[in-house]
Amino acid sequence: MSDVQPPIALSADRAAHDAWRVQRTESVTGPTGNLALVETRWLPAGEIPDTVAEQAQAPQGVTVTPLARKNIDTGAAEHGLRVWDAASPAIRAFDRISAFDYDPAWVITARFTPVAADRTVPFEHIRDNGGTRDLVVPGDITFSRDGVDYRFAAFDDGGTLLLVFGDPTNTAQGDDATYGAGRFLFVQRADNAAFGDPGTVLLDFNRAFVPPCGFSVQYNCPMPPAQNRFPEPVRAGEKQVVFRDGFDIYAL
Repeated sequence: MSDVQPPIALSADRAAHDAWRVQRTESVTGPTGNLALVETRWLPAGEIPDTVAEQAQAPQGVTVTPLARKNIDTGAAEHGLRVWDAASPAIRAFDRISAFDYDPAWVITARFTPVAADRTVPFEHIRDNGGTRDLVVPGDITFSRDGVDYRFAAFDDGGTLLLVFGDPTNTAQGDDATYGAGRFLFVQRADNAAFGDPGTVLLDFNRAFVPPCGFSVQYNCPMPPAQNRFPEPVRAGEKQVVFRDGFDIYAL
């Protein structure tokens, strides 16, 4: 567990956390934010999307972007399109992202140890019907909390380590309930070292966030591997996406 922080530092961290919460709301409700994604369309094998033509035909307020992945069975490249609507039903019905109160005890200093560049960890994805996709994991994140040693795996998300983790709040009921498929957390460097270098990292679970698939069913999010699961509840960070008037993204 992290050391208790002095009152001035704690006040500054609370203010920074409040600012982060505001930024999160602005991000997910933006014209290409998580709530705006209304379609993910994969093309037949070998086809490349004409994004310019698709965008030219799109209505006002709709943005079309390209997308690529590897086929889960063959590893062949697949291409597709994402369609974002700045006035989507989810944006119109969005109320807030519920969250736990800021808790400095969930700011944890950890150690990052790089591993071989070709090491991968199989991640099950929410829309792959139980199949797994191997994601490159640049290193191990190790820390201790309440006498328990942890070794977590975070993958490279565009030059930032992204931790996908689970804990008992994912299946809890009531005020402690968080998104059922787990939550995400960006790993912060605490030593100004370059990405991939060994050293100290910071896990601020107050900034654990609901993954994109909690905002739109058009995402295919990775789920926490077994090693990335806490036995104790992580009562920090975001909980759930809250909509008005009974809106349900799964009913669209």
